[in-house]
Amino acid sequence: MENKAIKVALDWFPAILFAYVIPAAFTHIFDWNLSDVWLHPFSRNWIIPITLLAVMSALPVRQLAIVGFRPLILFFFGSAIIATLPVLLVLSFSALDTNAELLFLGDSYWKGLVPIVGGWIGGSTSQLILKELANTPESLFLSVLVLDNILVNIWTILMFQFIKKADSLSKLFNINDPLPEQLEGETEKYGRKVKPIFVLLIFLALASTIYLLNLSFLEMVVSLSVLGFALGNFIPSWNAQFSLKIGGIGIVLVMAILGLKLDFSNLTLPMEFIQLVLIWLILHFVGMLLIAKLLRLNLVWVPIASMANLGGISTAPAVTAAYRKDLMPHAVLLAILSMVTGTAWGFLTIFLFQSL
Repeated sequence: MENKAIKVALDWFPAILFAYVIPAAFTHIFDWNLSDVWLHPFSRNWIIPITLLAVMSALPVRQLAIVGFRPLILFFFGSAIIATLPVLLVLSFSALDTNAELLFLGDSYWKGLVPIVGGWIGGSTSQLILKELANTPESLFLSVLVLDNILVNIWTILMFQFIKKADSLSKLFNINDPLPEQLEGETEKYGRKVKPIFVLLIFLALASTIYLLNLSFLEMVVSLSVLGFALGNFIPSWNAQFSLKIGGIGIVLVMAILGLKLDFSNLTLPMEFIQLVLIWLILHFVGMLLIAKLLRLNLVWVPIASMANLGGISTAPAVTAAYRKDLMPHAVLLAILSMVTGTAWGFLTIFLFQSL
């Protein structure tokens, strides 16, 4: 029997977000300092590699056709806005205020924006990868982690409410775009012949090999991404559904371990930084609305694509289910695509900033 109070609470605060909050609450209540425990290198050396393999092997190219062409355009534009807009905003802020120029370029606070790109598009795994690649200082990263957690939680709540009003808003925008019919047998489209135990053993063997080769972090990411993609697309009997479950579990674990570093007292960012991130988030959504209007695309895809970009494999389908549960496979596919491309978009952001 459902508890109505719990149901209402979860409608506004999705359960997946507790992965961050609960570990942070324990460290705060008991005054624990777990920012340097063994779980963090364990996550970097083992959980993240296995998660990368699982996510990449759960994305058969043929499955992308399910979401259609226009929602993919909307999704990629949303990703492009996230990856490029911070550079334009830094330039704008710098042109208006020399102090902002000193902050973002002189003091290298742009390095705090790069992990946000990874956290929004690719999730916790990409966030950590890009933090390493941008050489983001630990103190700045911890502050960004708190800000990112707060904003994504609020954004998820807002998208839960927006998607419920998508039909009326589409009419307001004079958009008459029918949604796709319910997918038939979507779970059967994932290969199931490879037994889960063998999938795990393959992941462990590949992760162990990469670990023993002592590759750089970037080399590890590229190698495992290619290997994972090969597993999912060149082995006809690959168990993509189980891989997806492993990827989801891995993401939650990465989030929970990151939550051990989450200390709200670390939110010591300059106001210019917070203002830029808020404008960045709002313009991302406004841009997606405009693109949906130009494409004559049902506005239900805006929160789905936005959450696939900002939320990921757990929150995107959760938000979608608030509107129509049969659209969840579409959200899952977009979220997987987000995880796959998040690090690459972050590379673009780093390149643009280093070009300034």
